[in-house]
Amino acid sequence: MAAIILGISLSVLDATIVNLALPDITRDFGASASAAVWVVNAYQLATLGLLLPCAHLGDRFGYKRVYLTGLLVFTCASLLCAVASSLPMLAAARALQGLGAAGMMSVNSALVRLTFPSRMLGRAIALNSVVVAAASVAGPTFAALVLSVASWPWLFVVQLPFGLLVWLLGRRSLPASVSTGGAPLSPLDVALNMAMFVLLFLGADTLGARSGGAADAGKLLLAAGLLVGAVAVGWFYLRRQKREATPLFPVDLLRIPVFALSMCTSITAFAAQTLAFVCLPFLLLEGQGRGHLEAGLLITAWPAAIVLTAPVAGRLIARVPGGLLGGIGLATMATGLALLALLPQHPTALDLAWRLALCGIGFGLFQSPNNHTIVTSAPLARAGAASGMLGTARLTGQSLGAVILGVIFSVAGVHGGGLEIAFGLAAALAAGSAVFSLLRVRA
Repeated sequence: MAAIILGISLSVLDATIVNLALPDITRDFGASASAAVWVVNAYQLATLGLLLPCAHLGDRFGYKRVYLTGLLVFTCASLLCAVASSLPMLAAARALQGLGAAGMMSVNSALVRLTFPSRMLGRAIALNSVVVAAASVAGPTFAALVLSVASWPWLFVVQLPFGLLVWLLGRRSLPASVSTGGAPLSPLDVALNMAMFVLLFLGADTLGARSGGAADAGKLLLAAGLLVGAVAVGWFYLRRQKREATPLFPVDLLRIPVFALSMCTSITAFAAQTLAFVCLPFLLLEGQGRGHLEAGLLITAWPAAIVLTAPVAGRLIARVPGGLLGGIGLATMATGLALLALLPQHPTALDLAWRLALCGIGFGLFQSPNNHTIVTSAPLARAGAASGMLGTARLTGQSLGAVILGVIFSVAGVHGGGLEIAFGLAAALAAGSAVFSLLRVRA
């Protein structure tokens, strides 16, 4: 379990670790800010587009093999990032890192399922959920610590010993799985899968990047073209998948009602969390004029509540239906988000802290039972596909939340009611997630 936890921590942490270093990277390479953003986008696109192909390889050749290969690729790519001499080289190395991260993320939950007996699986998934949640929000803090004493290449150098340690530990201790054989990976299907997610991501990102002015019409046209392309590719791709016995995009699993509802719950819940979480620095630093240290401590109330609540949820999985437990959690989160939208004009630190903790408690109650349902509702032979869909739902929801916030800020601005609208919409998304979760009780 240490090998699983450390590996997923590296891959999730790396998704946000570079954001704080973008100004330094831009200055060192003499690049524009818009070009430097591809250091982040390359990683996200590679991870999102290759999760399901890696999951398919895990089902076919064994989860341990795919996990360790992904970890090795990730570690070697970290070295390439550290020694990159140009922005294109750094972006290419980040894409390679994304491929390695996809290998680890895609089979992470499948390995957890093989590691623990069924009676303890709820607690194991809760532990895994805590690690993912903590790593998701720890990136900027970790980056700040490194950048306070060293230059940006050290963000990647410090990952090397951890990558090597996890690879050695995993090679010795990870459970071996019996490969199921199945159809070989189709290059056309991989290309279609990548194209669908890349076009969708770029179209949504372009839509959210509008800032007003004459250039908006051109951006809207480009965004519409990219999104229409994503829909067209997706229609053709999914029609092909329906004819496959073991499809790359697991349409067979989406025919299971409880699995499909759990996926909808996960996407909307992560969209709500990301929408609110990205808003918080604007609210605390610009809206209320708090210092970075105070803002950081207040924001910590949310992930700290998740860390405390998720193990409790893991123990309750065996006693309370997952859909009911998740619904209660998401209703709690929606309440916390609605209360953030209705903050008094001059809130105290306590006013903020208990609302953020309420959001964290709700998210902690939801995540473990929902992940448990996604992992266990799939046949064991398709555990890799279910694990890949779990990661895909999280990344899709996070991307959706960030895009929605970009649209809100471009229309209403940060101080023109945009923050209140964003928190209110996040509350609505969380409430919608609660409905999806409660529907699972009957599914």
